[in-house]
Amino acid sequence: MFYQVVKYVLLPLLRLIFRPRIEGLEHLPEDGAAIIAGNHLSFADHFVLAVVVPRRVTFLAKSEYFTGSGLKGRLTAAFFRGLGQIPVDRSGGRASQAAISSGLSVLRDGQLLGIYPEGTRSHDGQLYKGRTGVASMAIRTGVPVIPCAMIGTFEAQPTGRLLPRFMRITIRFGAPLGFSRYEGMADDRFVLRAATDEIMYAILTLSGQEYVDIYAVDARAQAQGQGQAQAPAHAEGLTA
Repeated sequence: MFYQVVKYVLLPLLRLIFRPRIEGLEHLPEDGAAIIAGNHLSFADHFVLAVVVPRRVTFLAKSEYFTGSGLKGRLTAAFFRGLGQIPVDRSGGRASQAAISSGLSVLRDGQLLGIYPEGTRSHDGQLYKGRTGVASMAIRTGVPVIPCAMIGTFEAQPTGRLLPRFMRITIRFGAPLGFSRYEGMADDRFVLRAATDEIMYAILTLSGQEYVDIYAVDARAQAQGQGQAQAPAHAEGLTA
């Protein structure tokens, strides 16, 4: 009920702010399980995708949304829990397996699962290497993967921007991808990488982004490290 109420409230608001253009909606199944795998450019992606898809979408959301402190943290946690979103610990190892198990439960219930294979938002608008969890879930359950491209949300609300800009965005869905040829091979890391790269290529084709073959979290750390390394040199130049 809370999901439907939020969707009813958000739909006119998001239409006003983003005037979304939706393409390829016919690729989404009217019933049955499927994975919607999209690029991740903005905090707004969760809400925009949930609103434009007629069926309910359950997302694997980072656990930080559920553990914040203060009034803002409690409200954010309550909001995401009310929407039925699943917290995901992104530290890797056993945490990654727990996230996959949660996603499998959603799919085995015949629902739509939303996931961002990059694992985190792109800090610069480029598309980064996908994590293999999406492929593992697709192969284990046999459900189709619907590639999805969010176009314009990075410009509308990049990381660090509190309020979005009023501008038009596009949500583009591609043809379903099937991985039945890999049945029984969900533990083969080479198979998982091949299937994940196929999904990322489909997203790339839809989005038109520039692709970078490293993980987004590593790219962000590199960018931050370069910024810190350049800062002392800049300061020294000012005092020379």
